[in-house]
Amino acid sequence: MHIVIDGYNLIRQSQRLKRIDRYDLQAGREALVEAVAAYRKLKPFPVTIVFDGGDAEPGMPRRDQAKGIRLRFSKAGELADEVIKRILGREKANALVVSSDREIIDFAVANGAATIGSAEFDERLEMAQYMDSKGAEETASASGWQATTKKTGPSRRLPKRKRKMNKVLSKL
Repeated sequence: MHIVIDGYNLIRQSQRLKRIDRYDLQAGREALVEAVAAYRKLKPFPVTIVFDGGDAEPGMPRRDQAKGIRLRFSKAGELADEVIKRILGREKANALVVSSDREIIDFAVANGAATIGSAEFDERLEMAQYMDSKGAEETASASGWQATTKKTGPSRRLPKRKRKMNKVLSKL
């Protein structure tokens, strides 16, 4: 599964990243990369973060990599949405899109990709950063969580599209 993140959409949907972004655009991007890097320690999926190139500093490369995360900037006059759509056109069902942009979500679903809202993914990033700072084993043992195979809930089966979406999201 390849996670494709609408960078500025996620930053502006996150309360903590939005505060950093207001102060300094580059610092906001770096904070997002740090959060995603902590997440990748727990779930090592390939990740691409796409930003609008109009906000990039002059002379900045269109493609970059930081901490094992691919960074893409759109060309001048091009939106990050178009870059995301190109990536989704190649990846199809192997992609998970992180965005709250309705147009991108609709395009992703039409191409068979799974989607998750920016705010929901930000919660997962916060949890990953917390677990990274505390240590994942220590956090799991302190919460008293125990693995079980006991089934709960109704036995009604979800539609195939929902089951597929849940399967992809469960990997996060």
